[in-house]
Amino acid sequence: MQGPFVLAIDQGTSSTKSVIFNAVGEPVARGSEPLKTFYLKGGFVEQEPQEIYANVLVSVRKCLEDFAAKGGLPADIVSCGISNQRETFVVWGESGKPIYNAIVWQCKRSTGICEKLVTEGFSDLIRSRTGLLIDPYFSGTKVCWLLENNNRVRDAIQAGQAYFGTIDTWLLFKLTGGKRYLTDHTNASRTLFFNLETLSWDEEILGALGLSGLHLPDIQASSSDFGASYFGGLFEKPLPITAMIGDSHAAAFGEGCFGPGIAKATLGTGSSILMNIGTVPKMSGQGMVTTMGYSTASHIEYALEGVIVTCGATIEWLKNNLGLFENSRETEEMAKSVSDNGGVYLVPAFSGLGAPHWDMNRKASITGLTFDHTKNHIVRAALESVAYQIRDVITAMELDADIVLEQLMIDGGLTSNGFVVQFLADLLEKPVVNPGLQEVSALGAAYLSGLQSGVYASIDHLKQLKKSNMTTLPSARSVLAQQNYLGWQEIVRSRPVLV
Repeated sequence: MQGPFVLAIDQGTSSTKSVIFNAVGEPVARGSEPLKTFYLKGGFVEQEPQEIYANVLVSVRKCLEDFAAKGGLPADIVSCGISNQRETFVVWGESGKPIYNAIVWQCKRSTGICEKLVTEGFSDLIRSRTGLLIDPYFSGTKVCWLLENNNRVRDAIQAGQAYFGTIDTWLLFKLTGGKRYLTDHTNASRTLFFNLETLSWDEEILGALGLSGLHLPDIQASSSDFGASYFGGLFEKPLPITAMIGDSHAAAFGEGCFGPGIAKATLGTGSSILMNIGTVPKMSGQGMVTTMGYSTASHIEYALEGVIVTCGATIEWLKNNLGLFENSRETEEMAKSVSDNGGVYLVPAFSGLGAPHWDMNRKASITGLTFDHTKNHIVRAALESVAYQIRDVITAMELDADIVLEQLMIDGGLTSNGFVVQFLADLLEKPVVNPGLQEVSALGAAYLSGLQSGVYASIDHLKQLKKSNMTTLPSARSVLAQQNYLGWQEIVRSRPVLV
């Protein structure tokens, strides 16, 4: 194999994936290592910080072994980029040892603190400065929980001896032997502490939350010089780390959301939708959050994000709880076997409805059934609900940003379902593009790293790289999809009467 190459580390919630990419953005070696998560009582979710670091080194070692087996030379790897689970964070002391376990983004321990902050009138301040909602999803309120409930953390913060970092910062600190304490714009923008206008930590918010004594990392562009590491002796010379970025942002960059009007949707258990809105932050009036998209030394892009609670989980429910099929792969043909949904709609509010509705007390429902309907109509309605929810979010984003969607990039397990992808293209009346690569977050980190280290010349150069994209265009059935969407909107606006 001929270099240069870029190493990308995608540190996720359930595992760490390491991928080496060549100069045209193709993966040439891989390594993966599962990561243990502790799901505790009360909705607490934690990970062991030292284990996260060790997990990364094992993943990188496996990747380098695969690389060497294929004839690759570590000396040809020019730089490294890191993408990470975004809101998960660690607090450590002056010795560099964690004071508490890493608190994972899924953790709900700060629900009561969020309710208190909303009651005390902090919503507008937080929203206007950070672009975010007061929610346990984001790091800040869980730091407040530690301040109130853990003596070691509280004492360290009040003594000015506590250091906060999202996982990118923690890994960088460990990889550089404590020499570098940094984060990037995207990860900073998920904390509730970051001011989107000034691109710095918001001292007023920190003071209001009682966190003025907490050390926070310096912030710099996603694509920039973050230091170098031997990676625990895996490299003979220090490898430059030239990118850090949150995983959803990395996926959007890897899929080509370089400019306004391009969005990505991850079709997994739920769905995260990010839409590039350009170089100026715009606050949402439609239930979205405003966040950083990506940044280089000379350029910054912002994004709107909408979270859908239930997508693929609906299909799993039909399989496991109703027994309508044995394998989810059957659902594509089941949906295609009926010419229309027959007026059947499934609203998948099993855990409430997310963006843009934010109706968390809503219950799931199936409406429009008659004796003429079969299980195929229910399956079709479930698959259509995925596309309807994405259309709801995209429409809200277009209104917020005054930008028309150009195309939607997709990734995740449900992208293998041809019915869903075609119905989504018909419903949006826009091209839906599947890059066909599982490691899109790693690719985004590699692109940003390579931009800084010179492996990739520019974003325009990235646009020209050969990709095996699968593009689905709207079909003649787009008119029917629009008609069915009107029915969805009517159903979602109404609330079923419980008797």
